[in-house]
Amino acid sequence: MKLSISEVRKQLPALVSRVRKDVDASVLITVHDEVVAELRAAQPELQPGVAARKLMDVMKNLPRHRGKKTSVSTNVKTHLYGKP
Repeated sequence: MKLSISEVRKQLPALVSRVRKDVDASVLITVHDEVVAELRAAQPELQPGVAARKLMDVMKNLPRHRGKKTSVSTNVKTHLYGKP
């Protein structure tokens, strides 16, 4: 939904209720037909450590032997730009 800022001022309580009930709903706020802001429901915060646990799960599923080891630091330019 796209509304001008003056309409948003008039309808703000109703718009907040709408986005609160429907998580996927959003309101684009315009000034002179240019979108300047968006009103949408707040995303729930993740618990501390969730990202680290997910990363550890991914690492557990990686194969133990990943191929020939390469020293990247000694061949930086080759790795970045290819062979000369």
